[in-house]
Amino acid sequence: MNLPYNLIIQLVAGKNGNHYFGRVLELDGCHSHGATQAEALENLRDAMEGWISVGLEYGDIIPEPLQDGGFSGKFLLRLPKSLHHRLVLEAEKEGVSLNQYALYKLSR
Repeated sequence: MNLPYNLIIQLVAGKNGNHYFGRVLELDGCHSHGATQAEALENLRDAMEGWISVGLEYGDIIPEPLQDGGFSGKFLLRLPKSLHHRLVLEAEKEGVSLNQYALYKLSR
């Protein structure tokens, strides 16, 4: 439980209002939700504890947390020519490089 697992909390907008959904990246199917970010995180930690204890009880392999080191910050992406063209035009319209525009789009 004290290992540095990657916890992801996202705001979900629904017809009946907003809530927060949380999941543990490395633990397939380990997720929870809450009315607030703090509640979702607390519920996710409870779900994580249950997920790990059941896995240990049944002798399942518990995945290790993904490490943050060793990433260069670069990756190669192949895409259709039409999408490449559209992204270049949109970047030019915004007055930024294609790399800056792609980073902006990916971070949203």
